Amino acid sequence: MPSASAGSSLMFDAFWRAAAYCFRPRVMLLSILPLVVMLVALGGWSYFFWSGAVATMQHWVETIGWLRTVFSWFGSSGTEGFAAGIAPFVVLILITPVAAVVALLVIALLMTPALVNMVTEQRFPLLEKKKGMGLVTSVLWALSTSAVAVVAFVVTMPLWLIPPLVLIVPPVIWGWLTYRVMSVDALADHASKAERDTLLQRHRWPLLLMGIISGYIGIAPSIVWASGMVFTIGFVVLTPIAVWIYAITFAFSSLWFIHFCLAALQQLRIANGDPGAQLPVTEPALRGKTDGVRVPDSGDAM
Repeated sequence: MPSASAGSSLMFDAFWRAAAYCFRPRVMLLSILPLVVMLVALGGWSYFFWSGAVATMQHWVETIGWLRTVFSWFGSSGTEGFAAGIAPFVVLILITPVAAVVALLVIALLMTPALVNMVTEQRFPLLEKKKGMGLVTSVLWALSTSAVAVVAFVVTMPLWLIPPLVLIVPPVIWGWLTYRVMSVDALADHASKAERDTLLQRHRWPLLLMGIISGYIGIAPSIVWASGMVFTIGFVVLTPIAVWIYAITFAFSSLWFIHFCLAALQQLRIANGDPGAQLPVTEPALRGKTDGVRVPDSGDAM
C-alpha cells in the first residue's frame, strides 16, 4: 500500500533525525528540565510516603493466604521475609507508570514546544502555522489522555503477573499514550484541526508503532532504577541517572514524533496543492545529511 510505504519511510527518516538531534547541546540542556522536575517530585514523594507505602505493601503481601500455603508446603514460615523483600519492588512497579506519565506531561508542556521550534527553524522555516490547537486545549488533551492511560494501567495490572503479558500490555498502553500526546503536541502550532485529524487517521498505525517502540526504549531507565533498589548503596546515584535517561529518551521520542508529523503535514499540503506549501528541507537526508547532522542512508555501513 502506498500510504503504508510512505508512512514507513517517514518513520525511519524521522528516527535517524531524532537520534542525531539528541546529541545537540541544546537538546541535552533541555533534557535537564524534566530531570529537575522529576527529581523534586519523586524525591518529595519518597521522603514523605516511601516508608509508609513499603510497610503497607509488606503487610498486604503477608496477609495473602495462598503465599502462606505455598511456604507451608516447603515446611517454611518465611512469608514475612519474602514480603519484606518483594514489597519495595511492588511499590516501584506501581509508582513507575505514574512517574513516567508525569515526565511525559512535563515534556509535552515544557520541552516539546522548544523542540518543535528548533526543528521548524532547521527544516521547515516556511511551513505555515495554522494554530489548530491552543495551549489550554493542548493541556486538557494531555491531561485527559493521561488519565485514560493511568486507568488502563491500573485495570490491567493483574495481567502484569502473567510473564508474557507484562512485556506486552504496559508498552502498548504507553505507546497509545505517547502517540496520542506527542503527535498532537507536534502538530498543535502548524496544523489546522482538519489537517491534524487527517494525519492522525492516515498515519495512526506508524504513530502507534512509534509510541510502542518508545515504550520499550523507556524500559531501560526502569532497569537502572530497579538496580538502585537492589544495591541500596548506589540508589542515590542510580536513581538520578535513571531519571535523566527517562528525560533523554522522552526527548528522543518527542523529536521522533515532531520530525514525522511535520514532514507528513508538509507532504499533505503539497499533495493538496496548498499554495503556502514549499518543498521541505528533507532532500539532503536522502543523500545522508540533514541540517549539519550526519544521518545514515541505505548505502552506509552499519
